[in-house]
Amino acid sequence: MIKALYTAATGMKAQQMRIDVIANNLANVNTTGFKRSNVNFEDLLYSTLRNPNERTQNGVRPSGLQIGTGSRLVNTSKVFTPGSLEETGNPLDLVITGSGFFQLQDISGSTVYSRDGNFMVDRDGSVVNSQGLKLIPNISLQPNAKVAVGVDGVVTQVVGDTSSQVGQIQLASFTNPAGLEAIGGNIFRKSEASGEAVTGTPGAAGYGGLVGGFLESSNVEVVNELVGLITSQRAYETSSRAISAADEMLTTVNQIVR
Repeated sequence: MIKALYTAATGMKAQQMRIDVIANNLANVNTTGFKRSNVNFEDLLYSTLRNPNERTQNGVRPSGLQIGTGSRLVNTSKVFTPGSLEETGNPLDLVITGSGFFQLQDISGSTVYSRDGNFMVDRDGSVVNSQGLKLIPNISLQPNAKVAVGVDGVVTQVVGDTSSQVGQIQLASFTNPAGLEAIGGNIFRKSEASGEAVTGTPGAAGYGGLVGGFLESSNVEVVNELVGLITSQRAYETSSRAISAADEMLTTVNQIVR
């Protein structure tokens, strides 16, 4: 009977962690380029009281006798389905219409990745994100220049009557984007699970094109998250009732022993 207490407790802990993930999804429903997380569970070890392949006088038993010891959250994975497009009118607000990530240089000089295309110009004329991280490859613009970004990532500026190309944005792709490490600020870092980044031109095979004047909204769907929240809450309550039932049975046994 004690086993039921611990088994139900693992279910409560797993559902508590799932609610934590759902809460983070809901908190970022308005975060540009945010990708919701899924949680995945697995069952724990089984106590085998009778092996499934145990032989009897009449042959092999059709099934065994195994009692599980609960569940646990095995991992969380980002879901990279596209979010809806929000028009801003700012030519440096960019959306990747398909696969790929923007490349940014963090303060240590390493390359990090993002789907957030909210870019602006810093005091040196470099294109940076909202945290001031420079776009890779670096794009420098002249003051008061009119900017246009093509589907293929070519950046054109117009100063007075002079038009010139100042660079081309490159995108990165990964064999397993779900394996990227989220570090906050709409930024991801590569990991062994994600594989190495492969860069390419927007619009080429395997890479989405770029659209200026739009931002990609979060792909969190509030209704689905609320359904998951209710499901987890009910599962948590049911597990707690299992603990209460086991406790009552233990109380009954103690009374009999006395």
